[in-house]
Amino acid sequence: MRKESDFLGEVELPDYAYYGVQTARAVRNFPVSGIRESEELIKGYVTLKRAAATANKEVGSLDPDRADAIVKAAEAVLRGEHMDQFPVDVFQAGAGTSVNMNVNEVLANLALEFMGHKKGEYQYLHPNDHVNKAQSTNDTFTSACHIAVIIALPKLLVALDNLAAAFETKSQEFAEVIKSGRTHLVDALPIMLGHEMGAYAASIRRARARMEERANDLYELEVGGTAVGTGANADPLFRQAFFKIIAEETKLPFRASPNSFESLETRAQLGAFMSSLKELSIELIRICNDLRLLASGPTTALGEIILPAVQPGSSIMPGKVNPSMPECLTMIAFEVCGNDYSVTLASQGGQLELNIWTPLVIHDVMMAMRYYSNFLPIFTERCVKGIVANEDLCSYHLMNNPILATLLAPKIGYAKSAEIAEESEATGVPVPELAVKRGVITEEQSREIFDPKEMAKIHFR
Repeated sequence: MRKESDFLGEVELPDYAYYGVQTARAVRNFPVSGIRESEELIKGYVTLKRAAATANKEVGSLDPDRADAIVKAAEAVLRGEHMDQFPVDVFQAGAGTSVNMNVNEVLANLALEFMGHKKGEYQYLHPNDHVNKAQSTNDTFTSACHIAVIIALPKLLVALDNLAAAFETKSQEFAEVIKSGRTHLVDALPIMLGHEMGAYAASIRRARARMEERANDLYELEVGGTAVGTGANADPLFRQAFFKIIAEETKLPFRASPNSFESLETRAQLGAFMSSLKELSIELIRICNDLRLLASGPTTALGEIILPAVQPGSSIMPGKVNPSMPECLTMIAFEVCGNDYSVTLASQGGQLELNIWTPLVIHDVMMAMRYYSNFLPIFTERCVKGIVANEDLCSYHLMNNPILATLLAPKIGYAKSAEIAEESEATGVPVPELAVKRGVITEEQSREIFDPKEMAKIHFR
């Protein structure tokens, strides 16, 4: 064991720990969920600290030996080393001070070892004085949150692209599978099953575009504003140097926020991004509901598609298979909608010069991204790609649909068409057969009007 102290007193730490006294206090104070900060947030923070050390070196605020040791320590963490040294719970004191100090302490102790010193010998390189130089938790935590989302986003965007592509493939595969449309859950005019699948693809694409658009604001970082937006304790040239360096090192268009005071006060940018995740969730819930309805049955409901069987559906009913994959995705989407409400409350809760609820915001955002990044590829592979059309049942439902009388209206008018629809429903005689029997159209006209390809034809370009 080794001992470290702060103005509150002395704390014992295990010798292997690269974190220090403030991290240890946070671990003791907040044993809440057992969930640690995401790897993306830690790497986002370390990316920021690396650029800050180089910027401080460039403007003459930090000597080269210390700056280079901090950079070397940061690069070790960015390679994935020492990730077990970030034990702070996601639920913690406001603003993210515990996480910032956890990062500062780990980088300081790694840098000390690189310089030939022991952990805790902060007289040579200090977590606050050197790793945190020209910075505050207030400007760095939010900036690290933005970087974390940008780091995590490509995986999610790829998952959405693949999901949309899978639905587009099904749209082409089912392009000639005609079926009854439904509005108000009641039989409506004919469409192709491919039309439904294509609409799902379009919804996913639209949600993805909104998400990417809202992520653009997250390239704005608050670094350099320090505690309240004035840049106190930072060299006047630090901010400019920092943004030049971080853009070069990450090859990403990070830029300084145009108003440092606003950036500390509001979580609007993260809130807007979270809203895009909620909007995606709403679409996914709707699509999953449709898939479950279309696959319902197989003998007592729609049964127009068959979803892949991924597991037995009952412990008591042999042979029962449930729509397990849409069920799981729907539960994830419900959770993400709840996360959005949490972010909304946290975003409006900022007061005066700082929103202290950012740790909750980034936890909810990163968890939502993780859920979808992890499960959407599985949903795509094990559900959407394996959807099969029940063409016979689709055709049966369509040809026995009384609403086909709508297609007679241009020839015989709405009122007479309604009579035929009503009689078809009462007698079970299909509309095409009944219309010919009544003499309102000929056999040839019936074949033309009720030709499957013509019935679901798109009448606009």
